[in-house]
Amino acid sequence: MAKQQKHSGRRYAAPVEPSPFEQARDELFQHIMRCGVVGAEPEHVDEWFTETIKYMTERFPELSEQQIGELKTLGLRFAQPPKARTETNAASAA
Repeated sequence: MAKQQKHSGRRYAAPVEPSPFEQARDELFQHIMRCGVVGAEPEHVDEWFTETIKYMTERFPELSEQQIGELKTLGLRFAQPPKARTETNAASAA
């Protein structure tokens, strides 16, 4: 018979809560996916980000201006459409 393992009395740490910046980033990424920002016309993306970043600033007042800027940069990168495979293949062939 297999030996039963005895519990050593260790307690596992509770999960760590994400920081406000991490919460804001995750929420922004979810908004981008739900709202269909990826592949939208550039002027629509700019307008959408202006309104959404304003909302995120109000929703997460504990974020600094620098963090809000980082949040927008991450969001803009996340919202870029994926590059086509043909472009990648052509670049590697050259």
